[in-house]
Amino acid sequence: MIRVLVADDQILVRGGLRALLERADDIEVVGEAGDGAEAIALTRAHRPDVVLMDIRMPGTDGLTATRRILADDRLPGVRVLMLTTFELDEYVYSALHAGASGFLLKDIEPEELRQAVRTVARGDAMLAPAVTRRLIAAFVGRSAGPAVPAASLAALTQREREVITLVAAGLSNGEIGVRLTMSPATAKTHINRAMAKLGARDRAQLVVFAYQSGLSGLPPSR
Repeated sequence: MIRVLVADDQILVRGGLRALLERADDIEVVGEAGDGAEAIALTRAHRPDVVLMDIRMPGTDGLTATRRILADDRLPGVRVLMLTTFELDEYVYSALHAGASGFLLKDIEPEELRQAVRTVARGDAMLAPAVTRRLIAAFVGRSAGPAVPAASLAALTQREREVITLVAAGLSNGEIGVRLTMSPATAKTHINRAMAKLGARDRAQLVVFAYQSGLSGLPPSR
């Protein structure tokens, strides 16, 4: 059973998300939070597998809450999936850099929402592919995150660099396999090796590193 905490400042939205998620036999909503501070407290209390976190909330916002949750050594394995109303929400890049496992737009279809929770719970990233590249490209220059160490980049093979570029473009393992004439399993192996070399916790952070280093095909982040 996948245990989920829902954080949103609108009670009707929280209720709607709960209802949609609990239609699945494998998902249980263990709590609802109205702001980031409550999300942090309830995450510590319930230790959910996934926190479905709205970015824009009064008081402690979703971005701050995400940073605190993912930096808490008492919460290993908790993953955060961000919710946003706008495709070009300026907080999304910062959320990914903070360690969020991805983001979803609030107009997502119900089954896509449930599938996204499953994806993040099993350790993969969930990035809305239609907007990922242009969103991160628009805001990557605003990030204050550290640059990727040159030694880490030098350790990447040419094939790993190619795979990272395609991950940054929003391609799935299957699509990468078709593009590079390899199986999806082989593509996943290259991705996992690249993540290990770069110290990326998941696919979402691999996208961040790609934009910081210039492997996305765009100029490196400054």
